[in-house]
Amino acid sequence: MPMPDAAVMPQSGHKPRLRWIIIGAACIFGIILVVGTLARIHARHRLHASNVAALVPSVTVVHPGGKATDTLVLPAILQAWYSAPVYARTNGYLRQWYVDIGDRVTAGQLLAEIDTPDVDLQLAGARAALGTRTAQRDLARITSRRWDRLNAQNAVSQQETDERRGNLAASEATRHEAAADVERLETLSAFKRIIAPFAGVVTSRATDIGALIVAGTAASQPLFTVSDVARLRLYVRVPQAYAARMREGFDAHFTVPDYHNRQFDAHLIHSSDAVDSQSGTMLVQLVYDNAEALLKPGAYAQIAFTFHGSGPQAPPSVRIPASSLLFRRDGTTVAVVDGRNHVRIRPVSILIDFGTELEVTGVAPQDRVITNPPDDIGDGDPVRPREGGHGA
Repeated sequence: MPMPDAAVMPQSGHKPRLRWIIIGAACIFGIILVVGTLARIHARHRLHASNVAALVPSVTVVHPGGKATDTLVLPAILQAWYSAPVYARTNGYLRQWYVDIGDRVTAGQLLAEIDTPDVDLQLAGARAALGTRTAQRDLARITSRRWDRLNAQNAVSQQETDERRGNLAASEATRHEAAADVERLETLSAFKRIIAPFAGVVTSRATDIGALIVAGTAASQPLFTVSDVARLRLYVRVPQAYAARMREGFDAHFTVPDYHNRQFDAHLIHSSDAVDSQSGTMLVQLVYDNAEALLKPGAYAQIAFTFHGSGPQAPPSVRIPASSLLFRRDGTTVAVVDGRNHVRIRPVSILIDFGTELEVTGVAPQDRVITNPPDDIGDGDPVRPREGGHGA
């Protein structure tokens, strides 16, 4: 038999090795293919997740301020118990003034005198006319009596007697008219003396010696202003939520910028018993005993009402930023974020407006309130909350 070719024998030994190389290459290729596919799938999932996340809006949330206390602080204005602008009631020139701003006066005290030459001449003429009318009346009376006696003796006719009686009645009437004119001018002349209507302090003087004085009206400037500052009134507008708790005799404390570290006591004496439909508040009036003459009328004050559980309870309230409000057709609302990071729209009621902050009811201190919410935000929308601190 012929011997096998020596060159062919080595090639037959390489066949198993080549098979394993091919199998290994196929496995590597398969692994690369699987890894690449998984990487693409993972990248696709990540891209999808990032796209979905990008569609969820990011919002800033705040926690409302702590639950409102039983102290209600409101602005108030101090006013004098009585304040009277004093006008001139006659024309002339100011002869002299006797009090200046800050002077204390008593009721009926002379404040100033007016020189009224026109009124004086008119009064003199009226008195002269009264004298003439009196003389005419007296003559008519004597004549009437004389004709009555002659008529009794049938010396004159009844017609002539009646005419004399009519002349007496007419003379009496004209004398009364002249007397009334004298009284009018005397009253007008008495207005030359400007007097204080009550005891108080002169808070303004708007005239000087020689100034032309024209009989004043409510539209003109008063010569003086006298104010009774022994007691002061405080006018406060209270939100409707607290209106039922405002009762006569209710005590309150207030502060003024003049005395930073001092509190003053006042008590409520009247309320309007009506809520203003535009502001939603009720006007109340308090009184302060200003025996020390420390406070001034017209001053600004901050008054604090402290409640102790008596009377109707005020609704629980918190403070939130004013930028949290949403004005919808259903009313005033806010958007809060629930535990699953979804939006919940809640109606609220505004109790007090502090400008940048509001005291409201309808949310709790633990709620997450969205500040500056988008106008199109809706109930149930998913959001990504970002903590922004506390509302107050």
